[in-house]
Amino acid sequence: MPTSSIVASLFYFFLAGLLEIGGGYLVWIWLKDGKPLSYGIAGFVILMLYGIVPTLQPVNFGRVYAAYGGVFIVLSILWGWKVDQVKPDLYDIIGGAVALVGVLIIMYWPRT
Repeated sequence: MPTSSIVASLFYFFLAGLLEIGGGYLVWIWLKDGKPLSYGIAGFVILMLYGIVPTLQPVNFGRVYAAYGGVFIVLSILWGWKVDQVKPDLYDIIGGAVALVGVLIIMYWPRT
């Protein structure tokens, strides 16, 4: 895969992660913290956009969603750290690193 395709693919993973986590977070705080309905509606719209972004990836559905799981793990840890103020511990970091290695192998390992 050319470098430009890898950069675009990584961008789509990052964008999809932000949309999924951000949309889910808005729904979460609407239901759990009693925020106004507008938070839930915004969350649902953002989650719908999340459903579109992965289709921009250059490979098949199964591979994209398998790899996205690893990206989601890392972005969730970062979201928790920055938004919920829950500092990741050593095991969060190790687990996130293992997940990212899996992403790199699934998506970008040369195939014959």
